[in-house]
Order: sequence, then structure tokens, then C-alpha cells
Amino acid sequence: MTVSPTTIRVRDARADDWPSILPFFREIVAAGQTYAYDPALTDDQARDLWMSPSSAVTSRTSVAIDAEGNILGSANMYPNRPGPGAHVASASFMVAASARGQGVGRTLCEDMITWATERGFRAIQFNAVVETNTAAVHLWQSLGFRIIGTVPEAFHHPTHGYVGLHVMHRPLPIRQP
Repeated sequence: MTVSPTTIRVRDARADDWPSILPFFREIVAAGQTYAYDPALTDDQARDLWMSPSSAVTSRTSVAIDAEGNILGSANMYPNRPGPGAHVASASFMVAASARGQGVGRTLCEDMITWATERGFRAIQFNAVVETNTAAVHLWQSLGFRIIGTVPEAFHHPTHGYVGLHVMHRPLPIRQP
């Protein structure tokens, strides 16, 4: 499948999108290269982990779709920490293998940055970007994120062994009330 970044659209995920998200969620988690999610998660546990409740005000799950409405990828976004840390957003992104390298991740992240800015978050922090996931690291850097630290050997990669997890940060414009 080839898509053009100009034909990718992002919308809020709906409950009936989960069956289209689950296959690439399972594939990415099973590969063990980018997420520290347990591959033994049941489908219900995976759904509860990924899909934000439709009533949530400070969290959201989105999907990137092509011109025909096919789901190419998904993101979930939320406050990084509760309470006094809730002014910093965080997010996770997954793109179907057939759509990688075609602007889907960039489009999802640009949408997430807009979402976080509009909700008054002061920054975005990604807590665990696997250092060997160079495509994601370069993408996030091109969108204004900086590596502010790396936790050594915090992720057990199936081929590279123990590798670091980057903490990446991007300030957001402060909205005036």
C-alpha cells in the first residue's frame, strides 16, 4: 500500500476501529523492538491499554486513515503524570507495517502536538523511546523533540540485547487565558 501524506487524515478513534488497530498492535508488540508491552496481553487488555474512553477530556486515541477510510496507524495521548505533573502530555504511536515510511507517524504526531497545545499542555514528554528505533528518534527530533536523557539498558531488545530508553521532550507554546 502506498499513501500520500496529503491524503492521510486523522480523526478520533471509535470503538469499532479496534478490530482494525489490533492486528498492527499485536504485530508491533510481538516484535518486541519498540514497546515494553507484554505480548501475552489479552485482546481486551490491549484494547483497554490503547483505547481512551470516549468520555475522556484529557486523553484521546486517534487513527490515521487513507482516502478510502483504511486505518494506517493510531496514537493515544494523555497527561504524562497525574496531579502536579498533568501539564505535560505524552503519547504512543503505532503504524501498520504496510504504511510505514509514508508520513503516517509524522501526521499522527503533528495532530497530537496540535491537540496538546489546544488543551493547554506546556510540553510533551516521551518517556521510553527505544534508542535503536532510529526512525522514530529522527522523526521526533525533526518535530522539535530533544533527547533529554537516556536510561541505560532499560529495554531488552530481541536482537540488540539491553539498550537504552530515551526520554524526549518538546516545549509547547503557552496559551494565554
